[in-house]
Formats: sequence, C-alpha cells, structure tokens
Amino acid sequence: MNSSSKLSSLQKQVTDLQNQIAGLSANSSGSLTQAVPENVSLSALYDEVKDSVVVITDTQSSSLVEGSGFIDNLNGRMVVVTNNHVIASGTGISVTFSNGDGYSATVLGADPYADLAVLSVSSAPSGEFQPLQVVGSSTLSVGDFVAAVGSPFGLAGSMTTGIVSALGRTITETSSGNYPIADVIQFSAPINPGNSGGPLLNSAGQVVGINTAGIQNSQNGGTAQGLGFAISSTTILREVNSLANSGSYTSYPYMGVGVADMSYDIAAQEGLKVTYGLLVEQVVSGGPADKAGLKAGTTQATIDGTQIMVGGDIITAINGTRIVNQDELSTYLAEHTLPNQTINVTIIRNGQTMTIPLVLGTRPAPS
Repeated sequence: MNSSSKLSSLQKQVTDLQNQIAGLSANSSGSLTQAVPENVSLSALYDEVKDSVVVITDTQSSSLVEGSGFIDNLNGRMVVVTNNHVIASGTGISVTFSNGDGYSATVLGADPYADLAVLSVSSAPSGEFQPLQVVGSSTLSVGDFVAAVGSPFGLAGSMTTGIVSALGRTITETSSGNYPIADVIQFSAPINPGNSGGPLLNSAGQVVGINTAGIQNSQNGGTAQGLGFAISSTTILREVNSLANSGSYTSYPYMGVGVADMSYDIAAQEGLKVTYGLLVEQVVSGGPADKAGLKAGTTQATIDGTQIMVGGDIITAINGTRIVNQDELSTYLAEHTLPNQTINVTIIRNGQTMTIPLVLGTRPAPS
C-alpha cells in the first residue's frame, strides 16, 4: 500500500472513530436528559450527600468484607444504617468517614430477613455525623431518577445514576433462608461489590432505599447493563428504631404456605380457568394456613421443565386486593399486615371461588 493509500485509510479510520464517539455522546446525553430532572445538578447532589456515606470494614469474617453505610438521625441519636450481610461476623467492624477518619463500631441490631443492620460509632466525635433524611418510598414511581452512592470495590464516595425500573420486587439472600425479602426497588444504576449498604437517593438527596444487590452483565441488545436492587426506605423506617433499641425486628407476618406462581401453561395443562395468582403447593402442619383450612397440592407435575405440586388451592386475592404473583403477596403482607391480624384470603378450589379468614402468625426465627 502506497503512502497516499495509507493516509486515506487512516483518515477513514479517524472519521469512523469520531462518528462512533459522537454517537455515544449523543446517546449518553439523551439518556441523561431523560433520567436527570432539569433542576438537578449531579455534582451539587453529590457534594450534599458525600460526607454522610461511610465505608464499613469487617475484618473478622472468613475474608475481608467491605461495604457502605449512611448516617441516620434517630431522634438525636446518630447511627449508621447498612446491610446485614456487610457485618456478617458481628465483630471487628470499623467505620471510615469521607475525610478518612476511622473508628471501631458495634452492631446495635440486625435483621437477616430484610438484610438490614444498625451500627453505633460511639467513639466518633459529633462533628463526624452528617445524617441523611430517610423518606418513605411509597411515592416512588417507575421512571423516577435515583442515585446510588457507596464504595464499589473499596472506591469510597462513588456515585452512579439511573431510574427506578420496577417496584415491589422480591429477592432472596442466603441469610434470609427461604423467605423472600419483600418490597424491593429495582433500578438501573449499576452497583458493584462494596456498594452494599449505601443509600439510594432521590433527586432531593433523600434516602429512598439501601443498596443490597446487583446483577452484572445483564444483556440488553448485546450491551452489558447494570441492574441494582435496594431495600425500600419504607422497610427501613418500619424497622430502624426496633433494631437500634431492641437489637431485632420480629413483626413479620407468616402464612405457613409454599406457593408457585400461576401461569397460562399451568392453567392449560391442569384444565384451570385462572392464569394468575398463587398455586398452594405446601401447607405447614399446624401453621396459620393449615388452621384456616387451605389445601396443598396433591400431585406432582412437570410443567415447562419445572416440577410443581398441583391440585391445591389457588390464592387470587388478600383482603380484596388482587394478588398476581409471589412478589405481590410478599409486598402486600409486608406493607399492610402484622402478626395476629386476620386477613381474608380469596381462593379458587375445585373451580369454585371462596374467601377464607386466616389469622397470621409470626415468622419463625432464622435457622
């Protein structure tokens, strides 16, 4: 290839690269325009909250665990709120503030069922504490702007932004046993190891959730996109005082059933007319559902490659509220019920719709 051809080829490569960069910039600008409210400055938001987010280190676990947390003011008592899994050992925990000052911390209380923990940093002077405001997440809508602040891979004070992509999700973690963590916020801001325990913020810099899990390399058109989950601030507000004052939270309602989401395929194979709700596969002997008379599945079937127990009741509503799947059941129970409360469970049994009163129990302690 002669010099003129080489130059032409290089110019074409430069032009192609410039076009790609321009396209990426346009896409990025478009995404930001849609996600960030016009009156919000990301740099100002970050400056407002950065001194309220801390790095948490647990040196007594089998391996070094690092996570994040944020300062909360409980009626004048300054505490650090984080994830339960960040302080797994319960000892050897330290908290480092944004200015680099570090102090030992003690666990006031923890709840594996919600992956929440509250810490005391009593040796730190009062000037270290810059609390954030926690507001209820019930006002959130899909599409709302959110920002996640934390310490991914130990990189303190990192912020990512995105939107709320779903509400009322459930997730499971090893510490919560087989029980789902309910009322979880799904959002598009990418989070990584170390972000856990950091705050999820709205455009006003208020806490609407606590980052707990992320899924990396989820595919969307061949491009890796981060997918994050956060425990809702409604859950935080419900539990934080109990965790700080008594060390635990025990007011979880309990039905005592094992269920599977209904679907069109299940309905078609079993000759059922309802395609939504929860198929009762198991009923815990002596539990609330058993005492109320709910019926479990009787026959094992393979549907879409999954084995389920069919023939039991199908739960379609609680207190008149339509229940489509397990996410909705868990979220409804968490937000609207307490142990010893009587709920009206609408079921379909043998093709007939009926409503059964059920007195909720208290969820057993984690094993």
